[in-house]
Amino acid sequence: MPETPAGIDPRGPRFAATITTVLLVVATFLALITAPPAADLGARVADAGFLAVLVVALLFVWGVASPSTAPWGLLFRKVVRPRLAPPAELEDPRPPRFAQGVGLLVTGLGLILHLIGVPWALPIAAAMALVAAFLNAAFAFCLGCQLYLLLQRAGVLGRERAA
Repeated sequence: MPETPAGIDPRGPRFAATITTVLLVVATFLALITAPPAADLGARVADAGFLAVLVVALLFVWGVASPSTAPWGLLFRKVVRPRLAPPAELEDPRPPRFAQGVGLLVTGLGLILHLIGVPWALPIAAAMALVAAFLNAAFAFCLGCQLYLLLQRAGVLGRERAA
C-alpha cells in the first residue's frame, strides 16, 4: 500500500484560493471587456484578458509542478501561519494539488480556444475557475479536491481507497 504524503495545513490552500479568486475576478473582467477575440493572432496574444488569464494559468503550473515553492504557499507558511494557532488536523496534499491541475486545465483550455479565435472561451473559462476558487475561499469547498476523491473512489487515481 502506498504511503500517504505528510499532511498540510488546510488553511494554506484556502488562503491561496482567496488570492486566486481576486486574480480571477480581475482576469474575468478583463476577458469580458475584450471579448470576442480580435481577428489576428498578435492582437489576441496582446489582449489584456488573455495576459491576465495567462498569469493565473502560470501560477497554476507552479502550484502543480512545485507546490512547496509556489508564491501563495510560501506567503502562507512564512507570514500567515506563524500568526495562527496550529491546525486542528492536517490534510492530504494530493487533492489540493490535483485541484491546481484542474484549474490549469480549465484556464489552459480557455487560453488555447481564445488563441484559435473561439468567441467567449476566455471569459467563460476564467469565470469557471473563478467560481471554483471562490467556493474554496469562501466556503472551504474545493471542487477539484472533490473530483480527486471521486476519481480515487472509482479507482481511476491511486490504488488505495479513500477514507
